[in-house]
Amino acid sequence: MNRRPLKLVGIPAIVAAAALLAACSPGSSDSAKTSSDGSKKVTIQIDGAAVPYYAPLYAAKEQGYFADAGLDVEFTYAQGSDIVKNVASGNVDFGFPNGDSVVTAYGKGIKTKVVHTTYQEGIGALLSQPSANIESPADLKGKTVAVTDLGSPNYIQLQAMLEDAGLEVSDVKVRTLGTGVIVDALKNGQVDAIVFSRLRYYALQSAGVEVDQILSDKYLPSFGNVVIAGEDKVKDDPDTVKAFDKALNSGIEYTVKNPRAAVDMSVKKYASSFKGQEDEITTIVEDLFAKSLWQSDNTEKNGLGSPDLVRWQQAIDSQEQFGLLDESFDAGDLVVKPNDLG
Repeated sequence: MNRRPLKLVGIPAIVAAAALLAACSPGSSDSAKTSSDGSKKVTIQIDGAAVPYYAPLYAAKEQGYFADAGLDVEFTYAQGSDIVKNVASGNVDFGFPNGDSVVTAYGKGIKTKVVHTTYQEGIGALLSQPSANIESPADLKGKTVAVTDLGSPNYIQLQAMLEDAGLEVSDVKVRTLGTGVIVDALKNGQVDAIVFSRLRYYALQSAGVEVDQILSDKYLPSFGNVVIAGEDKVKDDPDTVKAFDKALNSGIEYTVKNPRAAVDMSVKKYASSFKGQEDEITTIVEDLFAKSLWQSDNTEKNGLGSPDLVRWQQAIDSQEQFGLLDESFDAGDLVVKPNDLG
């Protein structure tokens, strides 16, 4: 079956606009108001921009799961580092940033609590052209590899892969390329490989571009988007946190069972720039998000959103190892098990 290329339309501009608005995020006084129906108004600030992959959050609202939990939830958007700051300062009730940024911020004194490990693993991957013959990290020697920034999680992922193969950064040629051009550099043969998002693997495949993939998470445990709340929120209002988690779990369950309906709703009501790409996005939701990001052996045993503290500790320790943190800290200080709330 011929598939339409999956184009990520307008994301850089939207992200930039969201970042400018971060400083104007609704304050805690606004988010603490009660709606006319008696439900509690809360705000969650989401990483980047509205995309269909946030379908569980949108489903929780549109299917009434938040309302059933007594919550009136508003969605806003910003960059990950701004989200953590806004949550830590109480400007918003919840955040949905990448887990790596939460760890980095905590180590620098910007402290929040992870209250729902939504993505059970990271979404980084090394993507390469088949002609480069990169089947394992050992094959990277002498190759040209692009990352978006030398301070990015993807660069750390590259270092972890090289270390596993007994190689050093000096054994490869590293290029830094912006998010708007890094994928094209791979397609055009300007680099042998890129360390970027696994979502681009599916996008390239649907566009008819063959690429090989090595998952970063195998070499460096990390986490994609997670729900965070302020330390005071967790301490003083655990019932609201539990209610949010429960509704989000219902949104995940709905999306797993009804992926196309959830994607169609998300595109129609929240992410219209993805109109026409519903088939490809549904495939990604089914093959990636439902199978390995939202669900895992851990969630099968402990429930959706439950943390694997061993993996969290590995993620924290690795940031110290590769220089993002001055010193490591206990994962239990950052991550809360949903069942332990209240």
